[in-house]
Amino acid sequence: MKLLKNFQGKKVLVTGHTGFKGSWLVAWLKSLEANIVGIALDPPTSPSHFDAANLKDGIESIILDIRDSDAVKEVVMKTQPDFVFHLAAQALVRNSYEEPLTTWNTNLNGTLNILDALRKLKKKCIAVLITSDKCYDNVEWVWGYRETDRLGGEDPYSASKGASELAIRSYIKSFFPKDSSLIRIGSARAGNVIGGGDWAENRIIPDCIKAWSKGELVDLRNPNATRPWQHVLEPLSGYLTQAMALKDKSELHGESFNFGPFSIQDNSVVDLVSNMAKYWDQVKWRDVSSEDSGPYEAGLLKLNCDKALHLMGWYGNMNFEQTLQTTVEWYRSFYKNPENSDKQTIDQIQNYMMQAKDKGIDWAQ
Repeated sequence: MKLLKNFQGKKVLVTGHTGFKGSWLVAWLKSLEANIVGIALDPPTSPSHFDAANLKDGIESIILDIRDSDAVKEVVMKTQPDFVFHLAAQALVRNSYEEPLTTWNTNLNGTLNILDALRKLKKKCIAVLITSDKCYDNVEWVWGYRETDRLGGEDPYSASKGASELAIRSYIKSFFPKDSSLIRIGSARAGNVIGGGDWAENRIIPDCIKAWSKGELVDLRNPNATRPWQHVLEPLSGYLTQAMALKDKSELHGESFNFGPFSIQDNSVVDLVSNMAKYWDQVKWRDVSSEDSGPYEAGLLKLNCDKALHLMGWYGNMNFEQTLQTTVEWYRSFYKNPENSDKQTIDQIQNYMMQAKDKGIDWAQ
């Protein structure tokens, strides 16, 4: 299998490894027998996927602030990684209005600290720096954004991700020349990610699960907002694919890639919640859009992922129903038998890889 061949025994540095996406990436890399070093703050929620799945075991987990440039540089130099996946971020739009400076410092300066540490590295290394689908200047048109579309963002979170993309581009042009750099770097853009083990505030799936597990109503702030929902394993397969492609193809150094589902999978929030009722008992909600006076949130945002398909053979593996079923099954297992969460996580990763292999998706072969 390509994944095992590329990551088995390799030193892999993951920033944000205690977060939702980062912890799922750690679980996947552990199954590939990679040597993992993680740097992040403590898990951002309790419970957390990182703790529930016992992901601290078998890796080197370093608790530090990505904004600490000296500490980041020290870890990178000590680790001498073969691969870097940078996911550490303040990842919530609503929180960015409450703590804009923290959001900017974490997302922009954290990315700069990784880039500057890589500048000191004197060995071959592949780095995938994850930003967000919200890095684009979203005018809510009905077609998907391409990697060449204008960057921007009206809220602090989105703007900080657009700025991170500019920082990545600047560092690559200035310090990592395409024809001679030992370090190959690419940026990855994805969003609307759901999956088991997410307990973040002000996110639709965690809000639902936390309320329904107590038999309570969940408030839907934007029930008609439409999103291309995707399971967490989908963009992670994209990041892993991009890393392998960067390793083999120098022409992809400096390129950005979108990772998202086919546009047919666009569904509203109320569609999402209604369909979850198939897999969770006692589903109850109410529309509070007329009462909610929270900050602006986009109603429509989708990505065009043709570039990833044509240059790397990547495309999504799950449909909407599979995404919801896999997500809810993880939570049901957790609330019924929490000590089984590590096995549930690995089983879902293995099933996902087998499905991709059966479909002939390139990275799974």
